[in-house]
Amino acid sequence: MLDVGQANEIKLAARRAGATNADLKRLSEGDVFAKLLPYLRGMAEVVLTKHIIDCDAEPFIPDGLKVEKHCKDGQFEWDIDKVSLHLSKEQACGNSIEGNKLRKKLEKMPILNANVLDYLLKNSQLIPEDWKGKAIFFWGTIYRRSDGGLYVRCLYWRGGQWDWFYDWLGHDFNSSRPALLRAS
Repeated sequence: MLDVGQANEIKLAARRAGATNADLKRLSEGDVFAKLLPYLRGMAEVVLTKHIIDCDAEPFIPDGLKVEKHCKDGQFEWDIDKVSLHLSKEQACGNSIEGNKLRKKLEKMPILNANVLDYLLKNSQLIPEDWKGKAIFFWGTIYRRSDGGLYVRCLYWRGGQWDWFYDWLGHDFNSSRPALLRAS
């Protein structure tokens, strides 16, 4: 059976692989480890799941809003290395920029739309831990409220889980409110 030395080897291997405590907990739940044994014994292969997001689909529309602009962007395969968090120079060093001005600065950039936000909410295991403490905005979809105000949705960590909200473009956007872009 497993001795202390072997447990330490597993711990070191998990650390090298970037595994989290949550990953190790998941490994020990139910029959997860049993499902991995055929691979470990050379009787199975691992096939990675591709996460394809339809950025051409109509976006989710929160109550009280309508879509003002939705930048369709084809099929996007989620890969953390294919995205980046972007701050304008005005957002750096504790400064902020009004949302309407930021929207204009982002227009020519490879912004991602709210379909990516909704996909990530349904597949929250894909969201990087280091996004906690930030509100990640998806400027490819802009909404309008009946009062005429424009809004953009974001992803953020609240109450132990990922959630979304929307913010008025008349507000200021600081360094904890980056835009999600396709990496170039």
